[in-house]
Amino acid sequence: MEPKAEQRKISGRTAYVIAEYTVLEGTFRDFIKNIGAAGVFIKTDRKIAVGQPVSTKFPLLNFDNIVQAYGRVVRRDADGFAVTFNESIEGLVCREGHFPEIVIGANQTN
Repeated sequence: MEPKAEQRKISGRTAYVIAEYTVLEGTFRDFIKNIGAAGVFIKTDRKIAVGQPVSTKFPLLNFDNIVQAYGRVVRRDADGFAVTFNESIEGLVCREGHFPEIVIGANQTN
């Protein structure tokens, strides 16, 4: 039986960014499906265990600005797993109801 899934407290946005992440099973690269200041959802077929630590690296703004964030896996489903960061990424915090437009590959809404 898996632990109860945690609910998101800070909003995120759909993204198509390749992330490199390290978990107990090894280091892998997969797409970030959703990103926010407090965490990411990584799309993968791998069965990553809930509760384990994870280190992630992914680009913001441009490929010269690589963010490294540490957290833990808080949820897993058939599409991948969710990570909550130990510390929020300041550049991704929503302000005044708008999500910053600094994520490479993020969907644009008009």
